[in-house]
Amino acid sequence: MNSRPKGAAIVMAMAVVALAALAATALLLSQSIWTRGVELNTRHGQAQHVLEAGLDWSRALLHDDLRASQVDHAGEPWAMQMPPIPVEGGQLAGAIEDQQARLNLNNLVSNGKVDAEQLAVVQRLLVSLDLPGSLATSLGDWLDADGIAQGGAEDAYYLGLESPYLAANRPLADLDELARVRGFDPAVRARLRPFVTALPRSTPVNVNTASPEVLAALLPGLDLEAARALVVSRERTIFLDRTGFLARLPEGVRLAPERISVNSDYFLVSLSVELHGAQARGSALLVRDSAGWPGVAWRKFP
Repeated sequence: MNSRPKGAAIVMAMAVVALAALAATALLLSQSIWTRGVELNTRHGQAQHVLEAGLDWSRALLHDDLRASQVDHAGEPWAMQMPPIPVEGGQLAGAIEDQQARLNLNNLVSNGKVDAEQLAVVQRLLVSLDLPGSLATSLGDWLDADGIAQGGAEDAYYLGLESPYLAANRPLADLDELARVRGFDPAVRARLRPFVTALPRSTPVNVNTASPEVLAALLPGLDLEAARALVVSRERTIFLDRTGFLARLPEGVRLAPERISVNSDYFLVSLSVELHGAQARGSALLVRDSAGWPGVAWRKFP
């Protein structure tokens, strides 16, 4: 008669043990997840510190370069790809790129209006890259201060999109903003990106670091073959001043001296760190002037 209550008691005891085991397993799993989260947060913080150290190193390098020379070219230490530097638990790698080696798209507008000469420069670059020259007018309308479409697109077009927004009517904050401009699809942006930049103010092109494509776009009458010859010649002898560059141009090719320079103020620093198996990347736009330590125009750190 007592077998049924005893059996129920055994089943109950087994259930209690099973529940206790499940609770213990859940507790251990929760603790493991929490520990893993703490480890990841710690590694993330360590990676941040390493990226900051890499940024400070880049600023020091550019500062020392300015003290040593008033001419910037591709043979200087800052322009060389930084080999991976060992750090405790991993390594840091990075590169510094002269942003005045590229066409500054914000030069397209001056005092709120499209600059016809700069519009032609951007159009020449686009055509040389097998892209529609009409993209330059789309960008001009995006940047200029008015709401009147000059062959591109203004608010009426952007408000008609599935996710509507207004034209910026101001300079680009960075190149990522091109994704919002009519016609600048991912393929266009990828093709254009190596040759353009978006800087906080109007800037000349550094002829010591500019690519043949940028030089050909900048100089009406200079074809790509002649631009490549200029680049080859500067590998032997850099341009020490604007007069020296203008003197080496083919006959009939002219340019306003203020459109070019032989030094630069803006540099893009790209950094990557691998630490205890975790990875992090960051970038920053540095601005350098005669005042001293380079400033940070913007940074994109994780």
